[in-house]
Amino acid sequence: TDTISRLVYGFASAFLLTGNDRYLEAAEKGTEYLRKHMRFADAGEDICYWYHAIDVKEDGGEQKILASEFGDDYDALPCYEQIYALAGPVQTYRVTGDPAIYEDARRTINLFNRFYKDHGPNGGFYSHIDPIELSAHTEALGHNRARKNWNSVGDHAPAYLINLWLATGEKQYADFLEYTFDTICAHFPDYDNSPFVNERFHDDWSKDQAWGWQQNRAVVGHNLKIAWNLMRMHSLRGKDTYKDLAEKIAATIPDHGCDRQRGGWYDVVERVLEPGQKFHRYAWHDRKAWWQQEQGILAYLILHGVLKNDDHLRYAREGTAFYNAFFLDTDSGGVYFNVLSNGEPYALGTERGKGSHSMAGYHSFELAYLASVYTNLLIRQEPMDFFFKPKPGGFKDGLLRVQPDILPVGAVRITDVWIDGVVYADFDADKLTVRLPQGHGDIKVRVRLTPSSVRFSADLLSVDGGTAKLALIGTMTPHDVKYLDEAVGGAIEQGARALDMDAEGLASLCSEGLRYLVFRKQKAGSDFRICVRNASEAVAAAIGMSEFDEEIELV
Repeated sequence: TDTISRLVYGFASAFLLTGNDRYLEAAEKGTEYLRKHMRFADAGEDICYWYHAIDVKEDGGEQKILASEFGDDYDALPCYEQIYALAGPVQTYRVTGDPAIYEDARRTINLFNRFYKDHGPNGGFYSHIDPIELSAHTEALGHNRARKNWNSVGDHAPAYLINLWLATGEKQYADFLEYTFDTICAHFPDYDNSPFVNERFHDDWSKDQAWGWQQNRAVVGHNLKIAWNLMRMHSLRGKDTYKDLAEKIAATIPDHGCDRQRGGWYDVVERVLEPGQKFHRYAWHDRKAWWQQEQGILAYLILHGVLKNDDHLRYAREGTAFYNAFFLDTDSGGVYFNVLSNGEPYALGTERGKGSHSMAGYHSFELAYLASVYTNLLIRQEPMDFFFKPKPGGFKDGLLRVQPDILPVGAVRITDVWIDGVVYADFDADKLTVRLPQGHGDIKVRVRLTPSSVRFSADLLSVDGGTAKLALIGTMTPHDVKYLDEAVGGAIEQGARALDMDAEGLASLCSEGLRYLVFRKQKAGSDFRICVRNASEAVAAAIGMSEFDEEIELV
């Protein structure tokens, strides 16, 4: 189930970025398949839970596999499988507002709150429940009885809960997120004993350092994942405890979990140094897993985007360079599961595959989506377009919430909205919401988000009757000519014979930009017209002093 869900997440994210209908079609069909084949809805209990898998018989029938068949979770219902069952559908819900998806999420959260949550004074969520009694205390659970871990406590946030809050704005989901991160801050840090957090616990939050393969070992990526998600949550409900722990992890982890010579983040290491040791011993190998690189890149990107610490940006770029150089299969496509410490692909056993249960595209898609959000909107200060296709009657309050991730309040605003290619004005720029037309049918919504401190943007708004309307915003430098070229080139491809550019928001125009416009006019022919409206004194003076005012009309 969670394998399909992770893939669905990727298709939905791809549609958000591109508006390609094929991606949304795949996401919706995958979501419907999950609902039809993998979901058990218990109307009496008002819950639903998701089968581990199905076996398709030769006659086309199905054998439902309720309890997990993975070794660590055998014959139990692990919390993380139920969590990741929601990852793809909820990301699809952000695009469509499909009420059926919301209902599945609501009922699954009921399952978490009723059967996985510790309602005693200790709090938190149990890692496993048994498939019959739905209890975390059944003896049959063995080494998973009454246990709590990172996955059961923290994975709610990145897998589905942040996205559900982004789509709905409902207080109950913000409260759930706050509960999650308060729990992490209260119990996971263990800096008196180790530079890594503790990840596994007994019922009373005492450390479980004898469980299965983990023992007293650290998963480097889980530390990075905590830092990344704490910074997201800090922008929703800011607390010093969130920021302080995120910064503590960011400052500590490079010296203990990073390959400072070749780049990249290691997998599993011993949490504690033995006498005489200077480096944390690898648990089994020095390989590097693709998903842990994602956590490091996203953690340091958002840390820099919010806190503006240049060390964070350096770690983000180093991690990105290692990932792009060694994890991407540029010959056959896809992402490698593991590479050796020197970056050579590790292609043996189950790690040879690119579509395994734990991969299924989720982390690589999430990295591409959120790295573009953090890089463009928070770091490079460049606008981005996002696409939505709300179902008729989908979002129950008629509001389309378009914030791409939990970003600092006021960091971005809506500057333009189009519905089916037509400019649309009913939106709240600062609250990042679009009021959908009443009684709308099947529509596609394109939304442009612009950083509040945007450096420069050139936006092609429309092409009508051979005239292209563009909006120029910010301070144009030689570096930004490529954005102007993208907008002008797009206009000419659509048959434009005139450029009507609104420069009201343009603070300055560099000489390279002026020369570019004159050159494009030359190549387009003598009947091609360029006019600039609402130019500031500085922009008008730049055009006049360049003596290009005969080629560029000021209106």
